[in-house]
Amino acid sequence: MNSSLDRLFELISSKRPQVPVGPVEYIIVGLGNPGSKYDGTRHNTGFMAIDRIAEQYHCKIDRLRFKGLCCEAVIAGKKVLLLKPSTFMNLSGQSVTEAASFYKVPMDRVVILFDDISLEPGSIRVRRKGTDGGHNGIKNIIYLSGRDDFPRVKIGVGKKPHPDYDLADWVLSGFKKEEVEPMKNAFILAQGAVEQIVAGNIDKAMNLYNGTGRKKAEKKQAPEKGPAPAAKGKSAPETDAPPSMNNYPAQGEGAPASQGPGNGRSQGSPARDTAPEAPADTKAKTDAVQS
Repeated sequence: MNSSLDRLFELISSKRPQVPVGPVEYIIVGLGNPGSKYDGTRHNTGFMAIDRIAEQYHCKIDRLRFKGLCCEAVIAGKKVLLLKPSTFMNLSGQSVTEAASFYKVPMDRVVILFDDISLEPGSIRVRRKGTDGGHNGIKNIIYLSGRDDFPRVKIGVGKKPHPDYDLADWVLSGFKKEEVEPMKNAFILAQGAVEQIVAGNIDKAMNLYNGTGRKKAEKKQAPEKGPAPAAKGKSAPETDAPPSMNNYPAQGEGAPASQGPGNGRSQGSPARDTAPEAPADTKAKTDAVQS
């Protein structure tokens, strides 16, 4: 009888979230822009990824601190702070460095999750350190911390559909219907990468997750070998749908139709030295994207 009760209590305890105790050892940051108008956009991929982690670890990100919203959780046996800066993207470093300074957490234990237009939706890439790659959120973190040796998890959101497509319109647009399931899967992969990094296994995280989700996309888009064109009416094979997260529906049928010169926001697109003055009704978009 006692053994049965012991097993029952053990089962119940195993399903309870661990109570964070002791000092914060890692800070996990998801980058994005505050406000409902940016919910579900490509540029808020970092927010969506960290929301997924918080949900899985029974941590509600609703504590207002460090110029952002945060909560504490236990990941891989370590107490961590989950943080969503409430500054606009180009001021993310203010929130990150304030939290790191308060908890005396070195930058090599600050993990940043953010969008990357050079990766296909559904794929992620883990890096131990590196340059800003044209991402203004990362650029501000490097500038204010004076360090670039912090781990990061890049989450693919897809490249612009056309070179002349306005970059701000692209990253502030929602995902297409066919991109939703791959993105949900990317958030699951990002969580796995964070867990490995916090456990001290960043090399394992890179081996496990770098390129995950990209091979299928490349195979689907690869041209036929040889000079002969592909047979008419023949479509690429369907792939298995990734696990669903049920939280992030498509925000529309695709990106906005407006086009214009690139604005220098993201990976592979260095910021311009000068830019034309934005009209008043586009100021919020500029703040959310440009540095």
